[in-house]
Amino acid sequence: MQQALSQAQETLIVQTSGQGLYEQTREVVAWTNALNMASGLLTLYCRHTSASLVIQENADPDVMRDLEIFFKTLVPEDVSLYHHSSEGADDMPAHIKGALTQTTLSIPISGGRLALGTWQGIYLFEHRVRPHQRQLIMHAVGDAI
Repeated sequence: MQQALSQAQETLIVQTSGQGLYEQTREVVAWTNALNMASGLLTLYCRHTSASLVIQENADPDVMRDLEIFFKTLVPEDVSLYHHSSEGADDMPAHIKGALTQTTLSIPISGGRLALGTWQGIYLFEHRVRPHQRQLIMHAVGDAI
């Protein structure tokens, strides 16, 4: 007998206080665990062009600091470098950083849990200086336990 797939969707609201990496692992794992899916796939989608998603080490905070420094060096906030600057010096650099990273993550659900590695965490990467309210859509499809 073939088991029917189930699916669920929820929007996670993340309030940022400016540029930086905001770990969302706990919230995403809790939502996924509550679904009671034995196996499947979680898609996480960021509905913004000036923020993105990354899976990165969550054991050493120096990794986050180094990533932030690297992206600030790689994509400087200098309005003289860009045509698009209507929303400030951080606007176009935020779009470039978003293009270099990801707006969607796909994470397998295996054995009833997200198949993240031991040191992997899920982060919203805010690229704008000002605080923003960001929306992350979580969508899971899988077999029930």
